[in-house]
Amino acid sequence: MLLDAEIKEQLKQYLAMLESDIILRCSLDDTQVSKDMSALVEELAQMSTYIHIEEGKLARTPSFSVNRPDEDTGIVFAGIPLGHEFTSLVLALLQVSGRAPKISDGLMDEIKGIKGKYVFETYISLSCHNCPEVVQALNIMSVLNPNISHTMIDGGAFKEEVEAKDIMAVPAVYLNGEFLESGRMEIEDILKLLGQNVVQEDNLKEMLYDVCVIGGGPAGVSAAIYAARKGVRVALLAERVGGQVLDTMGIENVISVPYTEGPKLANNLMEHLQNYPNIDLALKEKAIRIQKNQWIDIELSQGRKIQAKTAIIATGARWRQVNVPGEQEFKNKGVAYCPHCDGPFFAGKKVAVIGGGNSGVEAAIDLAGVASHVTVLEFLPELKADSVLQERLYSLPNVTVHKNVETKEIVGETKVTGIEYVHRDTKEQLHTDLDGVFVQIGLVPNTDWIGETLERNRMGEIVVDSRGATSIEGVFAAGDCTTSPYKQIIISMGSGATAALGAFDYLMRHG
Repeated sequence: MLLDAEIKEQLKQYLAMLESDIILRCSLDDTQVSKDMSALVEELAQMSTYIHIEEGKLARTPSFSVNRPDEDTGIVFAGIPLGHEFTSLVLALLQVSGRAPKISDGLMDEIKGIKGKYVFETYISLSCHNCPEVVQALNIMSVLNPNISHTMIDGGAFKEEVEAKDIMAVPAVYLNGEFLESGRMEIEDILKLLGQNVVQEDNLKEMLYDVCVIGGGPAGVSAAIYAARKGVRVALLAERVGGQVLDTMGIENVISVPYTEGPKLANNLMEHLQNYPNIDLALKEKAIRIQKNQWIDIELSQGRKIQAKTAIIATGARWRQVNVPGEQEFKNKGVAYCPHCDGPFFAGKKVAVIGGGNSGVEAAIDLAGVASHVTVLEFLPELKADSVLQERLYSLPNVTVHKNVETKEIVGETKVTGIEYVHRDTKEQLHTDLDGVFVQIGLVPNTDWIGETLERNRMGEIVVDSRGATSIEGVFAAGDCTTSPYKQIIISMGSGATAALGAFDYLMRHG
């Protein structure tokens, strides 16, 4: 049995939603991966009378395709889609059977109208939490358009391909045999790469809102919900719901939830938002200017303007870059930012982690389990991570820690081969040969677009008071983009609620 009892029980509920017959065409050999894949499809077939198995010859072995009896959909899984990709398999089964994907009618029409032949291949890691979104987007496109096909390729099962292509970061998407893009992408992003004119759909009204929330992370969603619960009209502008949470692996510090993962929490945030009809949600929207006139005027990147009586800025933060020569040149060619996603590609290799805070030390501990050696580089004289993490780090035999050093350059030719750094006291120039560099040096607030409009500190964080109020009357802020000293999900949620209550109090006093 490849699936445990709990997963099988959940799977039964999903498979009960199948609407028509599905053919799983398998290309197998005598390897252990093929045996495990055969066991998986056999278990699926035993759980639903709609699922049937056929032998066949596909481009890669081991692999299996998900088809209709009279139609090849183009969806192929080269590797066993468990781990984070299990949801991708379940959705593919449902959508091939006839259940409509959860995207807008406009996007469906856009995908169906694509002309020409598009053969997509996505190299993934089963430990990557960003990969499923890309896999699921391309699978949807394959279901809707017969000119499009998509193969998910597990880098662990097809190591020779990965090494031949020098793939060192996932998801890595290839189109018609040529590299297209790497990293998290949604359907709209992929369509833009194909040159399609994607029309953004939202439910914004031409009206004056009581509250306009800018940002869709934990702080922004919390603010929108708290404001909506007061009965006022709310607009939520966000590039994506979830924000940086989508790039987070395990989450164990949201009280009452012992463990969850970023994408799951983001889905929960979206579902909670959708319970409030007085929240008008606009995704893929980015604010570029805010100013106070008669009302709060918010200008969007696509040319529209929103007016509101109050505004809450919750634009969060992004990973800070080290900004040295080689970082951009070797991005995805040895320079990485997600140890969970890209760590497996450095198995048996030497890597460095820049950063000695919690995220850096956690990354080093994680990477020490797969890499031959990990070098930690910390700018300050001492590591900043929690003592329990430091104890664990120093107990590992294949980790070296260099403190009080400054990274000067990431070197390489076609990919990373080493790193240059200098000891800050002795000025000694140092070099370490390695295969990868993971940058983990904290966050920078997403507030550049604000300019001098609001008071910010030297770090770029928006200065707020105990109610979340900023230096402009009627404008509030919450979460990681503010001077809140602790950047945590649960604290962001609380600050979002505080800002919403502050905004409502302002509305009560000023109308």
